[in-house]
Amino acid sequence: MADILNMERTSQRKSQAGQVLNLYKQLGETPRERLERLRVQRPHYEHEVLSYAGRLDPMAEGVLLCLVGSANKRREAYLELSKEYVLDVLFGFSTDTYDVLGRVTDTGDPATITRALVQKGLNEFRGHIEQEYPPYSSKTVEGKSLFEWARNNTLGALVMPSRTVTIHHIDIEGMYKVPEAALLQYIEDGVTRVNGDFRQEETMRLWKRHLKADGTREFPAATVRIECTSGTYARSVAHGLGVELGVPALALHILRTKVGDYSSDKSLK
Repeated sequence: MADILNMERTSQRKSQAGQVLNLYKQLGETPRERLERLRVQRPHYEHEVLSYAGRLDPMAEGVLLCLVGSANKRREAYLELSKEYVLDVLFGFSTDTYDVLGRVTDTGDPATITRALVQKGLNEFRGHIEQEYPPYSSKTVEGKSLFEWARNNTLGALVMPSRTVTIHHIDIEGMYKVPEAALLQYIEDGVTRVNGDFRQEETMRLWKRHLKADGTREFPAATVRIECTSGTYARSVAHGLGVELGVPALALHILRTKVGDYSSDKSLK
């Protein structure tokens, strides 16, 4: 009986080798946490070599490709797959991470923001563009990740790296207003989902200086659909759009809807 069970386990391990899994990374999770959750969801992956192709920030959700076993040998090919995003851009604030998980660095009056103005600004991002890496990213410079340089307040010693990316399609899908109280609650709910040291307490302390739970203001936001090459940072598009329009902006929400032919509606939740 033991021999039969061992043969069954060996067969099962071989059957999983070389797979590519379409996982859904939840808001607040890190990619590593999503892989660990997979091992709980599917115990037969417990002893497999797993990695992900194309990270997603904690405040982004959607398609995360998981490479199983020998599929890791083809990792570079999967990293180069095209991406699609639905990006919600909030106007009136900017942060050092370009999303709501960062320290507020600037505020501004978003009263001038209109759909026509946003669409005009987005036109500047279409085609081949030179995109600077966000300060809080895993890009390595001189042996350290950019986020390490940023946390040590030493980014000024660097020439910020950039790369050429291609945005094939970028258009506004809609505009809406976010009430102040709802915005603060949304940010707090999202930030508190994140585990590990992401400066959560400091971040929320600063947000609460700028937003009130009983506040009555409203902030404009735009929903933008992006089809782009690998390596494009959606949160950098949000930040850059604010720079283009002269109004601070950040990524309120990022949903990665596709990686190559893998779509979020078919992802393992």
